[in-house]
Amino acid sequence: MKVSILGTRGIPASHGGFETFAEHLAIYLSKRGHQVTVYCQSYTKGSTREDTWNGIQRVTLYGSPTPVGSIAFDGAAALHACRRPGIILTLGYNTAILSALYYFSGKSSLMNMDGLEWQREKWSRLQRLWLRLNERAGAILSDHLIADHPDIGAYLSQFTSKEKISVIPYEYEPITDADPALLEPYGLTPKGYAIVIARAEPENSLLEIVQAFSRKPRGIKLLILGRYYPETNRYHRKVMDAAGPEVLFGSAVYNKDVVRALRFFARAYIHGHRVGGTNPSLVESLAAGNPVIAHDNRFTRWVAGPKQEYFSGADHLSEIFDTFFDDMTRLLEMAVASRARHREVFTPEKVLPIYEQLLLRFARGAECRVASGITEADV
Repeated sequence: MKVSILGTRGIPASHGGFETFAEHLAIYLSKRGHQVTVYCQSYTKGSTREDTWNGIQRVTLYGSPTPVGSIAFDGAAALHACRRPGIILTLGYNTAILSALYYFSGKSSLMNMDGLEWQREKWSRLQRLWLRLNERAGAILSDHLIADHPDIGAYLSQFTSKEKISVIPYEYEPITDADPALLEPYGLTPKGYAIVIARAEPENSLLEIVQAFSRKPRGIKLLILGRYYPETNRYHRKVMDAAGPEVLFGSAVYNKDVVRALRFFARAYIHGHRVGGTNPSLVESLAAGNPVIAHDNRFTRWVAGPKQEYFSGADHLSEIFDTFFDDMTRLLEMAVASRARHREVFTPEKVLPIYEQLLLRFARGAECRVASGITEADV
């Protein structure tokens, strides 16, 4: 089959969960003999550029690093993809209105609807309206919707038939080893720190996490990875002002080996996301065998499972911290549960063949089946 993947900044991944997933899926499909094209965004002005990376065709188009620039890039990519043979897979619905191009040109298109993006506190009313309109547009104009979480699938069923929705989570390979020397630039030692990897947004509970951790000495460090702009962002300043001496801000890290090591050697992963479905960073923490302390909501509970710790606010989280880090029996139980949950649902062997099967169904007809025998019911 021929498939074009749109909606990310490009591969190889260097930004976030969508890019990482696009890379994994594209490589998998290419190795299976399919022709894969991935659209990539460049911040440098110039003509359209095409090349091949790991057997995958990349089409690089200019798009400035602004919301308007991203919309323009998505539009250019959609127009370009319309002229190529094959089906379309779009990751994210931020510009789902562009699916009208595929709809009226008769091209089959599938869309991963991601989370409830319009609920994020950082968006203005106008931006939330734009996102909600595009959410509806994606549900109506796409041939099929992919939800990364059962509750996202149930939510989408308000706008379209259940038969038009597949629930397929994200995947990540097991993390079973890493280089401890990569901790040295951060002044960390194995199991001597907890880690948070998240954008500094209110809906990710960064302020509550830092406040709870900083109420008293904990005997370990808290490493927070993500970009901060305290000079221009009031929320970022509040987070940094609340941090005690045991909190370290490590900025954003895009070196995969470094991130792998920082996850693998952490005593625990703290996940404050309140909005969205299956968060890729949480899946990666399970893959690394991290004990997880997560915000208590229906999204994180389904992903991480019943044996992890969940908090409802800064006071509750502080109480968990008071005894959690020294309870080695509990930490071991949670680490074992994380790996078990990952093996149950989130391995590449579980997820990627289901994507292939779904794409083939639209590429070759409803009767097509993948030889692997894995079905959506397995997830």
